[in-house]
Amino acid sequence: MRTNYQIINNKLVACSESEAKIIVCTSPDKDTMKSLIDTYDIDEHTLNSALDPDEVSRFEFEPDHSVVIIKSPKNYSKGDNLIFKVTSIGMFMFKDKLLFVIPEEIEIFEGRQPVKLFTLKDVMLKVLYGTISHFLGHLRVIDMISESLEDKINESMENKFLINMFKIQKSLVYYINGINSNAMLFDKLKLNAAKIGFLTEDVEFLEDIIIENNQCSKQANIYSNIITGLMETRGSIVNNNLNMLIKRLTILSVVFMPLNVIAGVGGMSEFSVITGGIDWRISYSLLGLFMIGVSIGTYFLLRWVLERKV
Repeated sequence: MRTNYQIINNKLVACSESEAKIIVCTSPDKDTMKSLIDTYDIDEHTLNSALDPDEVSRFEFEPDHSVVIIKSPKNYSKGDNLIFKVTSIGMFMFKDKLLFVIPEEIEIFEGRQPVKLFTLKDVMLKVLYGTISHFLGHLRVIDMISESLEDKINESMENKFLINMFKIQKSLVYYINGINSNAMLFDKLKLNAAKIGFLTEDVEFLEDIIIENNQCSKQANIYSNIITGLMETRGSIVNNNLNMLIKRLTILSVVFMPLNVIAGVGGMSEFSVITGGIDWRISYSLLGLFMIGVSIGTYFLLRWVLERKV
């Protein structure tokens, strides 16, 4: 799908193909990609890289244009099953045109407009800034989901909530890698500001973008560290609870061991012969009391031994 824009009154306005200065190609098919390569003399490998979600952020100069590939959060859908992924946005800056190539539908121009749009470079900087806002928005959603999962983990013993928390942790790894990759891109753009043709105002805005991205990176790392600590703590608690359960079961086994010995050695038939002159109600009651006494005595003996070791 192809969408065309031009700048009118410092805003992006949809227009016809002949008037377009900003072109957005979404999920281009083979014919569209061939047309872009032939029309704009774009390197095929570079174009494929812009559509590759695993491609790292980078900046390159070509003879008649410059190339920027930046990472952005992928739109989340129910089928993603709590996995938040990143995708790529390819920008091809020509002298009088700005071409965007994206692998899927993304609102690259959404969010607040920090600067007025006068030139194509302003549009490019707006998109760079928008990726940070997009990351921050997704991080807030991830934080809310992790808090909800934490409450469910505390209330339930089901593994599915722990598995979902692991998915959130994995998503944060994707985001941190994408944000850090963008950080290197922004630094490279700043180093080549003069060659790109950035004005003083553009460089100042780029510096603000770098600061915002660093804060975004710190926030993502904080969320990741919190979830990592939570998972480690939860694992320790589960192990401790398991050890306590095994300890209690062991005590129960030891408590019942003397009773098994008594029942095995004496046996019910032998006991009946030995107590033949006594009413069975009395004899078996005495045996029951004796076995209960042995159990209680064994329990307190084990408890005393364990407390001394502690």
